[in-house]
Amino acid sequence: MSMFQLFLFQLSGILLLSQQFCYGKVMMEYIGATGVPVKLEAVPVEEGIDFHFILSFAIDADPSGNTQNGKFSPYWADTLTPESVAAMKKSHPNVKALASLSGWSLGDKVLRWYTPDDTQQWISNAFSSLSSMAQQYHLDGIDIDYENFPRPNSSFAYCIGELITLLKNQSVISVATIAPYHKTTAPYIELFENYGDVIDFVNYQFYTDKVRKPKSYVEAFKIRAGQFDKEKLLPSYEVNGRGIQGDAFFDALSLLEDDGFGVNGVMIFSADASSSNDYYYERKSQDFLLNSTVSV
Repeated sequence: MSMFQLFLFQLSGILLLSQQFCYGKVMMEYIGATGVPVKLEAVPVEEGIDFHFILSFAIDADPSGNTQNGKFSPYWADTLTPESVAAMKKSHPNVKALASLSGWSLGDKVLRWYTPDDTQQWISNAFSSLSSMAQQYHLDGIDIDYENFPRPNSSFAYCIGELITLLKNQSVISVATIAPYHKTTAPYIELFENYGDVIDFVNYQFYTDKVRKPKSYVEAFKIRAGQFDKEKLLPSYEVNGRGIQGDAFFDALSLLEDDGFGVNGVMIFSADASSSNDYYYERKSQDFLLNSTVSV
């Protein structure tokens, strides 16, 4: 490779990154997990925000909850069609779509990570099924939301890390996020320590830490920032749910900035719940990010 060719290769990589995260501020919005007939076009999306819709969920199981050795299928709301994703991305070029893998349950069946008999076959099946899904649903990435693990667990970090790496290397996806909560930090820390270079954001579920006051939220954030990269860690909020509620969340974001944390994004769970309050938290989160005075 000549020096000129090397320059062009490096330039193309820089341009790709600039297109991938062109605004520097991100929204992560889980959508479609509860069966509510929520629609993408109903969610307010501001220019100047890299807005990620996280379709919930793609599951390695049949409708009865039987594992399929890495063959993922979409189980999100029927209203989230390939056509609706394509239309949303066309009308809002700053929108990306991700599939979240697993979640807590499928109907009444609690979902768990399991150790595949053949890890390479699991990775191959997962790559194939998710590649097809990405093409069908116009996906840009995946989110990892396994929430139950066997003891001991020796395969999660390797299988998921290799899967993300393969999907990125083959240009199937450009974005990968993870969603640990307080009971699953150990397997996700192992994954992040070994494959952090291919993980773009950490959608930590702070609402599971059950902190309700802004100062307590900041302390929880500091703990998780020590476990994961603080630049990739996003504050999160559960609408009508657990943890900090109401405008106290935005007080916590301001305190984070006062403590020197660059709030470069927000994760919200979920659009399903927000549909009943005209997406108040999505609107206010984007306004906060657009008016933030702390550079990232």
